Amino acid sequence: MPAVQDPVAQDPIYVTDTLIAEDIDAYLRAHQHKTMLRFITCGSVDDGKSTLIGRLLYDTKMIFEDQLAALEKDSKSVGTQGGEIDFALLVDGLAAEREQGITIDVAYRFFATDKRKFIVADTPGHEQYTRNMVTGASTADLAVILIDARQGVLTQTRRHSYLVNLLGIRNVVLAINKMDLVGYSQERFYEIVKEYSHFAQQIGITAFTAIPISGLRGDNIASRSDAMPWYQGPTLLTHLEDAPVNLSRLQDAPLRMPVQWVNRPNLDFRGFAGQIGSGAVRPGDAIRVLPSGRSTTVKSIVTHDGDLAIAVAGQSVTLTFADEVDCSRGDVIVAADAPCEVADQFEATLVWMDEAEMLPGRPYLLKIGTQVVTATVTEPKYEVNVNTLEHLASKTMQLNAIGVVNISTDRAIPFEAYAQNPDLGGFILIDRISNATIAAGLIHFALRRSQNIHWQAVDINREAHAAQKGQKPVVVWFTGLSGSGKSTIANLVEKKLHALGRHTFLLDGDNVRHGLNRDLGFTDADRVENIRRVGEVARLMTDAGLIVLTAFISPFRSERRMVRDLMAPDEFIEVYVDTPLAVAEARDVKGLYKKARAGQLKNFTGIDSPYEPPEAPEAVVNTVECLPEQAADDIVKVILSR
Repeated sequence: MPAVQDPVAQDPIYVTDTLIAEDIDAYLRAHQHKTMLRFITCGSVDDGKSTLIGRLLYDTKMIFEDQLAALEKDSKSVGTQGGEIDFALLVDGLAAEREQGITIDVAYRFFATDKRKFIVADTPGHEQYTRNMVTGASTADLAVILIDARQGVLTQTRRHSYLVNLLGIRNVVLAINKMDLVGYSQERFYEIVKEYSHFAQQIGITAFTAIPISGLRGDNIASRSDAMPWYQGPTLLTHLEDAPVNLSRLQDAPLRMPVQWVNRPNLDFRGFAGQIGSGAVRPGDAIRVLPSGRSTTVKSIVTHDGDLAIAVAGQSVTLTFADEVDCSRGDVIVAADAPCEVADQFEATLVWMDEAEMLPGRPYLLKIGTQVVTATVTEPKYEVNVNTLEHLASKTMQLNAIGVVNISTDRAIPFEAYAQNPDLGGFILIDRISNATIAAGLIHFALRRSQNIHWQAVDINREAHAAQKGQKPVVVWFTGLSGSGKSTIANLVEKKLHALGRHTFLLDGDNVRHGLNRDLGFTDADRVENIRRVGEVARLMTDAGLIVLTAFISPFRSERRMVRDLMAPDEFIEVYVDTPLAVAEARDVKGLYKKARAGQLKNFTGIDSPYEPPEAPEAVVNTVECLPEQAADDIVKVILSR
């Protein structure tokens, strides 16, 4: 490795650890004014993504002699032919990845040249890890889509290209790799370019740069290939150095700053901290806090290094206001004369990332910016076939599906279309039980209905209804397997409450399906919608001051929690009728278990559809050890104690 005499004048990628320790200021000066490009490598399995990144690290001297020696040793141990270095070993560092021969997570790598710094995301090619590719692409300025010259355009190539365009990445490189394995054929290169061009036009990729490469041999990576004199375009590294970044576009947009936290170290100071997503702000600027819409002006821009005269997109700052205006985490500070929209219903593209299917009506957590709200997919519109681009009708979404849906949130949130502002237009969905990220979404626009529906105030409220009846409204939710005894016990409880002069109503699962829910079947999606509707009806009945008893299998914890969240903390009593499957099946009063075992009744809870027992119910009834009459007495005591 050549010695470095002047770290400022020469390429700092050659600076050794010793020099950094001796002259860190010179090292930092060499880097501080460089732009940063974030890019992603994606494509199908074994297209050579890891090898390409390894070659970039090698050609830009981001590995040292000891690493190179270890790399050569590892390459021999895994049996590479012709003494060639296996550059994929540089980035496939995890043992599990090495053993399986795949990348199973997003691996981020840093390298630099004398013109620019880079962060590259190496994403897995397998279809089941599409969610990882979306994660890597969400912060990228450029995408390198690899194609194996022997294989051509594959399904995963199409899926990744569709997602790249969907996520707003406009700088696309089509790196046709392994050209050495097709004899550096110019004809094969243009054949693939033609095929990809046709698909790219269909999905909205209006321009891309095609480069024939060999990641293993280094052709057209950092230097032009002698084996392909017919190619006159840039090398991959040259293109990466010259590609534009998106920061200037964000700085020219109106001010948007999601509030991450309220900074109040003492009683005399109250600031609102966050990273400016777009635009610029100065002291004296008129701003508005959304969703409340309260207006004020910026008093000061505070940082650890002192107050600023201006702050721009990408900077993390604390703003203080000239007036006492309510503002908290999740709110968005915007330019007063150019605010973003606020709504609670949207059309959005959704990329489903979970093994469990998406179920319309199920409540999820939606995180957008710094705000977390409860949301449901109210209506799947269609799913996209990435090969044909057909719009397919679908009631649910499976792993890696891409579709357009309607989303409803439990309260209005500030937003912008993803194409205009990724920070306020991109969101994730989180499972409320496991806290796992299950989907990524991109908002298109607010639904008009969200602007046309307003809450009508009434004079006789739920407190007045309850006072008239002399009772506290509550929902008593009986859950358990079919045949467990839910309806029997609920009926006894209502009789006892009625005898005590209480005002009640019993919603029974079978009875409700004769009217309100007669259009629903017994798929998981229909079960979710069944409980959503019943939950809303139960809430309305408590608004009327009633004690509402419900008897539903309600097999999923998520939906039972949804109904619980509709109510005040002390107005929901979950009763688990705990009857073993064998006992419930032996009773089989309606003959349903017999039909399910014979295959005549699909999606039957306990047989071919799961039941998730409550984790912390207010009451548990064991019908094997307790008679229904005694169980009803115990539950009445629980209700009256409220």
